[in-house]
Amino acid sequence: MRKVMWRLLPFLIVCYFISYLDRVNVGFAGPAMRADLGLSATAFGTAAGIFFLAYFVFEVPSNLALNRFGARVWIARIMITWGLLSGAQAFVVGETSFNVVRVLLGAAEAGFFPGVIFYLTLWFPAAYRGRVVGWFMFAIPFSSALGSPVSGYLLNMDGIWGLHGWQWMFIVEAIPALLMTGGVLWYLTDRPAEANWLTAEEKSWLSTTLEREHREREAVVSFKWWQTLLNPRVIGYGLVYLGLVSPLYTLGFFQPQIIKALGNVSNVQLGFLNAFPYAVGAVTMVLWGIFSDKVRERKWTTIFAAACATAGLLIAASNDGLVAKLLGLALASYGIFAALPIFWSLPTAMLSGVAAAAGIAWINSVGNLGGYFGPQVFGIIKDRTGGDYYGLLFMAALPIMSILLVLLLDRKPAANPVTAPAE
Repeated sequence: MRKVMWRLLPFLIVCYFISYLDRVNVGFAGPAMRADLGLSATAFGTAAGIFFLAYFVFEVPSNLALNRFGARVWIARIMITWGLLSGAQAFVVGETSFNVVRVLLGAAEAGFFPGVIFYLTLWFPAAYRGRVVGWFMFAIPFSSALGSPVSGYLLNMDGIWGLHGWQWMFIVEAIPALLMTGGVLWYLTDRPAEANWLTAEEKSWLSTTLEREHREREAVVSFKWWQTLLNPRVIGYGLVYLGLVSPLYTLGFFQPQIIKALGNVSNVQLGFLNAFPYAVGAVTMVLWGIFSDKVRERKWTTIFAAACATAGLLIAASNDGLVAKLLGLALASYGIFAALPIFWSLPTAMLSGVAAAAGIAWINSVGNLGGYFGPQVFGIIKDRTGGDYYGLLFMAALPIMSILLVLLLDRKPAANPVTAPAE
């Protein structure tokens, strides 16, 4: 398992780093972009979030295609299309073109995250998934922590060759996705049986272990792929995810504007200040996933982290000082990022095979609707109140919904208990 982790995880982390940076760098472009294009907070929030409506529509079909054609080919297809469209954001001229490009970007990228989550279930037994998903999702806060200062420097390219700084940012940050497409085709292996970098004994052990877990899940609960779309428990997990994703993306799109409103800071200073909460989230996400695997517990580790997210958002809403606001955002970042990878251990314990491909995509689709509604609602509240207080209060309520749903959904024993097979 150590060999599999070192082979797959660093590469997938890099891919997701690029993906997430290209998804949320629009938030860092926000202040300058709104000024140059004359966009209101509502219009910006709508365009930033409309990405997720297309994401919602194409998630399940994309994951079914990945299951059919293999992760190597399908993830490469996703990366080249999202790279092109992410760069195209540099050439929008107003609200309409901004919305169109964001919709197309959502359709292009749909399936990447749930596709990789499904791909990881093909390689890692249940006992390893807390830390494995934690390391993979480490790319989310890391991309924001590292990408914020980089984006700040790119914004200072304003005026070069007649382009705005935010245009340069979109163009430069789209290039890695295009370059990584060839790497995906060359490097990834679809399933353990095809891994020429494992010995015959290692392939046999891993395939046997995963097949045994598959049979155990099927003996408890078995779905056709289309039945997962109607299953109340699967939909419930989607709503749990929505309660975590909404504040995640709302802060991703609006946190730079929240921080900039606290004082007169330069683009580079803003980049480093914006990076601080994400740096906290990056470290705690990995550590909390390791802790969850060590104690072999998913429910209460998810609930505790979600409660911290609510507490952090309440602190951020209640303080206008830079230090207190940043500490509140850092606690919220810890809670959100610590909860996410452990959450994914809950539904993957009951789903397998093509039902897992469809179910994971469906949960991600429902949850990522929060990426649309969260920024839109926050933008509307900000326009009407002139501040972020009530918007942050609304965001603070959503993880509470997630907590209540986890308590309701996890009353039954998981179909696949967290056991620790020998390495």
